[in-house]
Amino acid sequence: MKNFVSSDRITVKTKSIKQEKRRPEHFVKLENGNWFIDFGRAYFAGLELEFKTPEAGRIITVHLGEALLTGGGVNRSPGASIRYQRSELTLKEGQLLYTVPLPERDARLMPDNVGPVMPFRYVEVENAPELRPEDIRQVAAYYPFDENAASFTCSDGRINAVWEMCRHTMKATSFCGIFVDGDRERLPYEADAYINQLGWYCCAGDTTLPRYTHESLILRACWPTEWIMFSVLMAWEDYLHTGELSSVREFYPDLKAKTLYALRRADGLISTVEPAMPKEVEKAVHYDSAGWGNVIHDIVDWPAGERDGHEMKPVNTVVNAFHCRALELMSKLAKALKEVEDELLFKAAFETAAKSLNEKLFDKNSGLYVDGEGSAHSSLHSNMFPLVFGLVPEERRKKVTEFISSRGMACSVYGAQFLMEALFDNGKAGQAMSLMTADADRSWTHMIERVGTTIALEAWDNKYKPNQDWNHAWGAAPANILPRKILGIEPLEPGFRKILIWPRPGELKRAAGKIPTILGTVGVDYAVTGNKTRISVEIPSCATARVLIPHCGAVTLDDTPAALSRDGAGAYIDPVISGRHIITFE
Repeated sequence: MKNFVSSDRITVKTKSIKQEKRRPEHFVKLENGNWFIDFGRAYFAGLELEFKTPEAGRIITVHLGEALLTGGGVNRSPGASIRYQRSELTLKEGQLLYTVPLPERDARLMPDNVGPVMPFRYVEVENAPELRPEDIRQVAAYYPFDENAASFTCSDGRINAVWEMCRHTMKATSFCGIFVDGDRERLPYEADAYINQLGWYCCAGDTTLPRYTHESLILRACWPTEWIMFSVLMAWEDYLHTGELSSVREFYPDLKAKTLYALRRADGLISTVEPAMPKEVEKAVHYDSAGWGNVIHDIVDWPAGERDGHEMKPVNTVVNAFHCRALELMSKLAKALKEVEDELLFKAAFETAAKSLNEKLFDKNSGLYVDGEGSAHSSLHSNMFPLVFGLVPEERRKKVTEFISSRGMACSVYGAQFLMEALFDNGKAGQAMSLMTADADRSWTHMIERVGTTIALEAWDNKYKPNQDWNHAWGAAPANILPRKILGIEPLEPGFRKILIWPRPGELKRAAGKIPTILGTVGVDYAVTGNKTRISVEIPSCATARVLIPHCGAVTLDDTPAALSRDGAGAYIDPVISGRHIITFE
């Protein structure tokens, strides 16, 4: 791979990019004489053509694209950053096999043995001799991906379609051997990589690609304030999913800097505006302002029109919610490394910042968090981030949750990751699933049924981001949300030694699936028949689980009355040992 960053500090090596030759799913000759081919799914790929009887000197025109023309054929003016490419081949005497040439820009970050790739699903071949389906192949490129590692199915066909699209997005967008934001830029960004990381863990059965991306970004930070702090969140997820501290240990000083602890005021809150970010802090977090052409500044959501009217104040509530989360996780990472002094330092800093956020960035009259110091406006973002990061006191959660619920999908596909988490974790699973599959243009069902993409979009629709591309993994939050929240599978302890299983199926009568972990497969099958609920779980060896269930009466574990414990989330069985078990209740 053409390295995004070269450093002997990177603790993992990436694997070779795989190439798969895919045959057409649909092959037809159009009325204009062109051959039209649909490969069924978009991939970042090259194209091979084979001619059994080539005519030397004959010029073949090949049209490749992501979008379909109404009435058939490749859309040659798709708009935005949706890809279309026109290429020509001149047939040669004795040459049967041809690779369609692609622009040099399509070689960005690609290994030389793979070469240029572009995202496409559809092909139209003009002025070709007779072709057969076996004569044309989409040569897909992707990072090694275990197709059988994960599964998800439920009683709602639209949600199943969302899963398939988002799972495919994980595979298809791995073509560079590093998580990138999409075809237009082909650059790693921390927020994109975080959502990609969570989805990849749930789908692929691999931990090397997320770590390589994460470590590369530590050494080359991007410009949004929150993105810098995402490095700490990514380090925590790496530790949770692998159980290893080698990466945290190698990058420990860098991660400490990425909390932006150096910017704190006396009350623990931070600002990148007043005062401006000091150069020494930029250096400590590996930010190159000259390379990016701007200074570090707050983002909240992107594009800017997706901020739900958020008022961009110097002391920003969203930024400070991220700061609190980074401090809390840094304290936990320090504890894991037995850095006792740092553990206490970051724990105290977290408590101070969280207290100030709850006192100074909260409106007691409305019961909501405002957008920043001096603001009277409460956006979706200013409330969902404190809620999802566990900063909202118990007595405030109902009001904040109801407000978030009332706003609908008033955020981007990036913000939707956190909106979905906030809704599922606070008793709004049904609404979360309704938003996923809504008939409006701000849903994943819209991407699939109306837009027609097979890889997640960068934005909900072109009208929300006129230069968007059709291949952004940050738009595929359900790849992690469906297994983590509907099936309810998440690590409670590093390396999945202790597993949380907390199904939140809403009104679904059935939800089943599995995810890969470092210890083996974790499976859940949730089914409701009449007034009886049955949960079948599969726990890998060397692990135990805590299984949360609704507050209810008699519960059995493997046909034996189960001993229940209770907390704020409801009743649970703990421990459930490794193996297959069946839990039932009414």
